[in-house]
Amino acid sequence: MIKLEMLSSAEKVKGQGVASAYRELVNVLERKAQHKYDLQLNTFQAADITHYHTIDLKFYLASFSRKRGINVGYVHFLPETVDDSLQLPRFFRRVFYKYILAFYKRMDRLVVVNPSFIDKLAQYGIERDRVSYIPNFVSKEGFSEGTEEERIAFRQRFNIPEQAFVVLGAGQIQHRKGVLDFLDVAKRLKHIHFVWAGGFSFGQLTAGYAELKKLVENPPENVHFTGILERHEMKHCYNAADLLFSPSYHELFPMTILEAMSCNKPLLLRDLPLYENILFDFYERAGTNEAFAATIARLEADRSFYEQTVERAKKGASFYSEERLLNEWDAFYSSLLKIREPVHE
Repeated sequence: MIKLEMLSSAEKVKGQGVASAYRELVNVLERKAQHKYDLQLNTFQAADITHYHTIDLKFYLASFSRKRGINVGYVHFLPETVDDSLQLPRFFRRVFYKYILAFYKRMDRLVVVNPSFIDKLAQYGIERDRVSYIPNFVSKEGFSEGTEEERIAFRQRFNIPEQAFVVLGAGQIQHRKGVLDFLDVAKRLKHIHFVWAGGFSFGQLTAGYAELKKLVENPPENVHFTGILERHEMKHCYNAADLLFSPSYHELFPMTILEAMSCNKPLLLRDLPLYENILFDFYERAGTNEAFAATIARLEADRSFYEQTVERAKKGASFYSEERLLNEWDAFYSSLLKIREPVHE
């Protein structure tokens, strides 16, 4: 068996996609590949492969031990993406950015969730042949179409009418997520209910925290902020909605998109180049708040158009199935053993 150690502190912070991606990979390996992998979580035991999901200092120091075997780093962010999310003191920011790159360069191999990051890592001096692209995925066991009773119950929890058209936004409340645009579009469509599932996962470190907090505390009448939800609650959130709307300005491969598609919910996303090579024709896109509002209005009024958009999302869910991505991870891990001999007790 391949001795595989997972190192992660992602689940200490609720409401972030890094933790969701980590849990999905662990779950599928435990359920469907237990015959091939001796999987350990944060044990620091001798391993053939150590997969680092977060960049904790103790993990960086551990990477120098031969017990770690082959070091694999998961790239969820780069310095420029942190800039859009957190407000850090200038000196600490410079030190932290150097540390991020030092951590990545310490790894034998890196895995990115969006192919656009391969070029960006190369600009930081990391060889392309050390970087692999493996997209995120979600399990149908955790995210699938729910019942009418579940849909109604979730709507009642947030005082949303049963027959209302509901637009869902999901993720951390940050400027880069397009929360201000989400609110502006909601003001243009006052008869439609808008729900944002997520909160301030990093508290006052969040860029624009003071401004965003005021808006969350005083939203328009047709906007509902749920706060941070447990991940198992998100299935009910998607199924209570009619559409996932993400006006985010910068993303990698959001788990929210995969979760919504797995629940057979259509997608309306900002027209970003980084989506083109990963989401193909699985979604509707727009670039302005006027266009967002017009597309949402059409999805509400035109049932045929709505159903076509649902079918495209279903194609996306099938394409990013856990079965296919398990095969990709298995092939990747197996290929690493050619670099170094396996650990023998």
